[in-house]
Amino acid sequence: MYFRLYALSAMKNSFSLILLLISFISRAQIPVDLAEFKKNSGAQVNTSASRLEVSWPIKNKQKGKIIFNLNQDAPLFASIQLTQGGVTKEIATALDPAFILTVGKRDLVSQNGWNIFFDKTHKKPHQAYLVEFDKRNVSVKTNGSRTVIRVSEVKAASFRGALEITLYNGSPLFNVAAVMATEVDSTAILYDGGLVSKAPTWNTIAWSDTDNKLQTIPLTINQNSEAKRVKYRTIMGSGRNGTLAIFPAPHQYFYPLDEAFNLKFTWMGKNYRNLVEDYGIGIRQDLMGDDRYVPWFNAPPKTQQRLNFFCLLSTESPEQTLTQVKQFTHNDTYQPLAGYKTMSSHFHNEFIMKVVLANKPVPEKPTFVDVFKNTGIDIVHLGEFHYTAHPKGPDEPRLQELKALFDQCKRLSTDKFLLLPGEEPNEFFGGHWLQFFPKPVYWIMARKPEMPFVTADSRYGKVYRINDKNDMLQLLEVENGLAWTAHARTKGSTGYPDKYKEETFFKSDRFMGAAWKNIPGELSEPRLSKRVLDLMDDMANWGLKKHVIAEADLFTVEPENEMYAHLNVNYLQLDKLPNYNQGWQPILDAMQQGKFFVTTGEVLLPTFSVNGKKSGETLKLPGEGKVTIALDVSWTFPLTFAEIISGDGSQVFREKIDLQNTQAFGKQNFKFKTNLNGKKWVRVEVWDAAVNGAFTQQVWLE
Repeated sequence: MYFRLYALSAMKNSFSLILLLISFISRAQIPVDLAEFKKNSGAQVNTSASRLEVSWPIKNKQKGKIIFNLNQDAPLFASIQLTQGGVTKEIATALDPAFILTVGKRDLVSQNGWNIFFDKTHKKPHQAYLVEFDKRNVSVKTNGSRTVIRVSEVKAASFRGALEITLYNGSPLFNVAAVMATEVDSTAILYDGGLVSKAPTWNTIAWSDTDNKLQTIPLTINQNSEAKRVKYRTIMGSGRNGTLAIFPAPHQYFYPLDEAFNLKFTWMGKNYRNLVEDYGIGIRQDLMGDDRYVPWFNAPPKTQQRLNFFCLLSTESPEQTLTQVKQFTHNDTYQPLAGYKTMSSHFHNEFIMKVVLANKPVPEKPTFVDVFKNTGIDIVHLGEFHYTAHPKGPDEPRLQELKALFDQCKRLSTDKFLLLPGEEPNEFFGGHWLQFFPKPVYWIMARKPEMPFVTADSRYGKVYRINDKNDMLQLLEVENGLAWTAHARTKGSTGYPDKYKEETFFKSDRFMGAAWKNIPGELSEPRLSKRVLDLMDDMANWGLKKHVIAEADLFTVEPENEMYAHLNVNYLQLDKLPNYNQGWQPILDAMQQGKFFVTTGEVLLPTFSVNGKKSGETLKLPGEGKVTIALDVSWTFPLTFAEIISGDGSQVFREKIDLQNTQAFGKQNFKFKTNLNGKKWVRVEVWDAAVNGAFTQQVWLE
């Protein structure tokens, strides 16, 4: 009996051993699906039992290669290499991607659902999770000029998904992304990411400090992690064969705030956040933000959130590698473009109230002026006196404040830079809106019944007093000013301009439209701020010729800030800057007529026409409705898609054009043929692999 039991036990143990062996073999030999890989893509793939080698072409006959180790307990990136002229240099070895997902709660009730800004996720219960990585199956897919290696699965809390590594032909650039979704509603998230190793082969870690000076330190394997305040959002590991740089998408990665503080967006060292044990370098977000309203990113149920970062390979020094990284954002500047001037709007510097009228020393050239100039902005439209000063009077302090504003703008403007007065009045119309006059205008946001609309003052000239929306519209008409909805459909403009779309002032040509900023933050969308892009289409379908400009909506502007990530810009069709003393009517004309495009900076649209008609103009459609859209585009990151958006007064129509065959740093004239029969307007957007983009204003159709 004992023998039989022993024999049965032995058989059972042997069977378990066989199952374990089969499981081990099956786990070691992870299948690689190549069904969607195109052998003529320029990339090459080789597989073995536990290795996947993928190489991709780079310019000047250079090749990049990543060797993936598919063994469960081995680092995923066994080797990362660059080859040129038959010489292969290994840039890094034995690296694993690492992600931390911080999960919090979104307020979808008190305001406007997923478009909320006034949320304080950092002060609500939240938890950080190390994203777990399990090598179960692998696929390699060709998407135009890029190769996507997908390894599943990854998981954290209620999120599930896969790891995606995207290689870009023509560039030593690749992207690493944990692409995950949750079924849980009302979720807000942040993420940190990077590359880690138990035995890193880099000798040094390097970055640019906020004074734009390269810092290099020896890699110390036992160094505890620390966050680094850097310029250009980049941290680098460097060894004897070259450098690997890690950086985020330059705009999408930064959730919206009222400030552009540099919150130490990179990290280095061991035991990062007590979750990543091995030594690593990477990107990070600050959970506390500016400790005011900190909305994080939306993560609606079932949306594929891309927690991602970019890597750039180089056989050069950290300094030369950083130069290559900076090219993707034109050194964090807006490039000059013939026939255009750059304009950015909505800055609450409060220089007048905090410095000029606070009896503090007034600098010859305030630091914020240099920040704007160094960023390549030609025209700055301010939003002063935001909940400060005396907008409703008494008369004397209000007029003194305006005079101080006008005097400083005049003093600081030159033939190459215009600092122009503007306010965010938030009176009369509803919600928040901005005002822009083509010259200095003295006005007070209150009028007693016995007071006239306008009076003559011996010191200030005309002084207007405004009592209501009708007075305000009259002032805009008399002085040829413009108004538009600030941060439409969110923040203090929740519900606007929808609530006043039937008002006379809104239908007037003095009310230009609305302003665009990346609110809310969303990591599953291929574009930024669809909130305002959707409004742009709605306004056009309302039958109104409205336009949308870029806005920053920031308070402090300092050299150490992370300005570029939070900026966007309007390229106005102007051959030269107006002279401050003669007024700046041409700027307002370009805005009101739609003679501009909006961009984050990496994608430029110098020409756009529909059958020869440019933005803001009206085209009489041919009988059959067939048109040719001509679009000149230049870009840095590889493009992803263009979209032709049109409307018939009721519906919005979208025609998506795949541009994934493009490579980094290109310039091309595109001609898209489409049918716009029955449509009343059309516009175009273009977006890249880092979710940077640009959009035109409408061409109106008859």
